Amino acid sequence: MNKSSDEKPVGSAPPLIIRGSKSPWNLSLRELWQYRELVYFLTWRDIKVRYKQTVLGVAWAVVQPLFIALTLSVFLGKLAKVPSEGIPYPVFAYTAMVPWQLFAHALTEAGNSLVANDRLITKVYFPRLAIPMSAVLAGFVDFVIAFFVLIPFLALYRIVPTARVLTLPLFVLLTALIGFGAGLWLSALNVQYRDVRYTIGFLVQLWFLATPVAYPTSVVPERWRAWYGLNPMVGIIDGFRWSLLGSGEAPGGLLAVSVVAIALILGSGLYYFRRMEATFADVI
Repeated sequence: MNKSSDEKPVGSAPPLIIRGSKSPWNLSLRELWQYRELVYFLTWRDIKVRYKQTVLGVAWAVVQPLFIALTLSVFLGKLAKVPSEGIPYPVFAYTAMVPWQLFAHALTEAGNSLVANDRLITKVYFPRLAIPMSAVLAGFVDFVIAFFVLIPFLALYRIVPTARVLTLPLFVLLTALIGFGAGLWLSALNVQYRDVRYTIGFLVQLWFLATPVAYPTSVVPERWRAWYGLNPMVGIIDGFRWSLLGSGEAPGGLLAVSVVAIALILGSGLYYFRRMEATFADVI
């Protein structure tokens, strides 16, 4: 007997049709949670690839910020006599380098993450937000290692953190959020325009110079402080120093401006990423 063309094989599953969301504001957080194991494995893969076949291994997480801080201490702290708010300049610089390295890593790796995972994107469906998110999470390994090296610095100069240190997780979270938000913009643009990847390193350098890592915010004229605070890392760096070193006043006004800037960058980055997400597999 010939089977009818309308009959389906026994035990066959109905086809699964995947459609993109009609609204870019739909973040599909529930779906992202369902793929949490993928985020974990992507994060672990990024960590292993970062230190695979390296001479110093995870020591690079300390070498980079430490050597930059020492270089700044010699040329700016000793020679140029840049003020450091009464804090020994090596501690002043290294304390800022710790969150800066987390931000720079998040921005760079998230910005290049989609292009680096082009084969994965074109072969299987999963929430694309998982890729830049895992790139940001992988940077926390470097941050934790560099942060623990900061403890001997504080002990050497006899700096004892106060109860302000309890606010430190807030500034770490804000650092990750601004790196993630800016990384979403760059990653989506990088798919459309491949020369974006060449501008990421240049953008990080400019952002470094516009951030009070090597100098205090007090050197900026008072009338320009509010505009200066539009750089989200200004309030974060000042808050990081304030919570750990007790230097300066609480960064209330600057931090408020920075938080607003972070919200705008993160919100617009999520919107643009979700809007362009449906085209990634075709364009990449």
